[in-house]
Amino acid sequence: MPESLRALASRAWHGFLAYLVKFGVVGLIGLVIDVALFNALRVGVFGTDTWAQSAIGAKTISTSVAIVFNWLGNRYWTFRRHRRRHVLREFAEYLVVSLGGMAISLLCLWISHHLLGFTSLLADNISTNVVGLALGTAFRFLLYRYWVYGHHRSDGLSNLARVEEAQRALFEQPPLEPSPIGDTPAGRTPDAGTAGPVQSAEPRNQGG
Repeated sequence: MPESLRALASRAWHGFLAYLVKFGVVGLIGLVIDVALFNALRVGVFGTDTWAQSAIGAKTISTSVAIVFNWLGNRYWTFRRHRRRHVLREFAEYLVVSLGGMAISLLCLWISHHLLGFTSLLADNISTNVVGLALGTAFRFLLYRYWVYGHHRSDGLSNLARVEEAQRALFEQPPLEPSPIGDTPAGRTPDAGTAGPVQSAEPRNQGG
């Protein structure tokens, strides 16, 4: 029983939990970049009286930078074994999933603020930065893991490696079986000059 539990735990770690931990680390760093860059733009560190200093402009820039960072972190660390050969297609799908996660967060905010009438700042933060963030993160992780970087993707590096391994196994010739008589290949009789002495099958006369 302990062996089966250890095997199950190992399978869960390598198949899901390890990706989840790395994804969380990348996402946390991306969140810090998003918040820090947003506030830096808002206070005018990179210039004043510009579109980048406005709330919409600052959030657009900071979120875009965070998305690109998260993509690079997940591509080359979290899902590096499953990253795609077609980089632009991978990034486009990654961006679609990221926008979907953001839409979930905004939907939670809209439901709480406009539909349920919870208009306080605390309620807005809970709806978008707690509930919405949790649901959006779960949505993004599952789609990254099983769609963008899924094992089934034909241009994924892990899938291509499995295909190449299968092709080598299919076309490689099996090794020759050892000969039943010494080192002589199977189906071939030894040459007369090299064969050892042949003993007669008849018994020798032991008497006088």
